[in-house]
Amino acid sequence: MKKVSFILSALLVGVLASCSPSVKILGAWTSPNKPAEGYSKIFVTALTDNVLARQTVEQDLDNLLLAEGIEANSSFDILPPGFRSNGVDKDQVIAKIRENGNDAILTVALLDQTNETRYVPGTTTYAPMRYGYYGRFWGYYNYYNPVMYDPGYYTTDKNYYLEANLYDANTEELIWSSQSEATNPSSIETFSKTFSKTVVDQLIKAGLISKD
Repeated sequence: MKKVSFILSALLVGVLASCSPSVKILGAWTSPNKPAEGYSKIFVTALTDNVLARQTVEQDLDNLLLAEGIEANSSFDILPPGFRSNGVDKDQVIAKIRENGNDAILTVALLDQTNETRYVPGTTTYAPMRYGYYGRFWGYYNYYNPVMYDPGYYTTDKNYYLEANLYDANTEELIWSSQSEATNPSSIETFSKTFSKTVVDQLIKAGLISKD
């Protein structure tokens, strides 16, 4: 799958034509080195330079984690908008994350975006036949011919492939990774809430978060 650099903003800005939101889990992996009791405080960051997109996703993840009794905080205080790492400040950033008591780091990024065109076939419905109009051609034709026809059409689905990773804040080791596909999200709010719930549900299922 071709790497796409921080296109999460494209997914989360504006309203996309759609029916209903759909987020499907494509795969997940959990490290055998995961902590026995799970993590209790998580630093959350969405990898995009679009402030609105980042704020929306991070806030929804924070709220859902808090609802599960897990302390969570978004990355704005440590990684402010416009922050660009120079490669030398790595230790400083990690130190700040740890100083705030975070024992895990949750990242969200968009891996790829595709457009798939598919054909939706039409439908045909025949009106009930009335035998009393067999006597003449037009009477027969007029009652046999009425056909309700809904022609087929082509539609384009927008598919977004996302990855959520959970790292141990002390060792920086990857503990869990999940790939998901979002199809035709309708808005920032709709997508973010659906995707965030999917991520948190997976963390719970994998035993990676624990309530104090």
